[in-house]
Amino acid sequence: QVQLMESGGGSVQAGGSLRLSCEASRLYYSAYYMAWFRQAPGKEREGVANIHSSGSTTYADSVKGRFTISQGNAGNTVYLQMNSLQPEDTAMYYCAADRWVGSLDNPTGFRHWGQGTQVTVSS
Repeated sequence: QVQLMESGGGSVQAGGSLRLSCEASRLYYSAYYMAWFRQAPGKEREGVANIHSSGSTTYADSVKGRFTISQGNAGNTVYLQMNSLQPEDTAMYYCAADRWVGSLDNPTGFRHWGQGTQVTVSS
């Protein structure tokens, strides 16, 4: 069973930065997608960024130029560097992984999820 553990959330002021980490265990696929989603209270879960094990990435328009997704050298850790944070970025951030599905528009397609880490940005 794949397990995902997020860390790095916290509270920052607008304009600040945070780096989220997602450590995967038992991710034995030779190729896979990992992604970050977020969900604010009363809103649907939305895709933020994804990365394929080959290194290709995709970003939501709302975070392009501000957020960067990357993989650790061992391939079992994914990071989300978030710069120029705004209050509208406040949400619970979730890490997700799947062997086949990678679309940010299809959160239900991801089989494996972490418990989430809270990001709060104050104005």
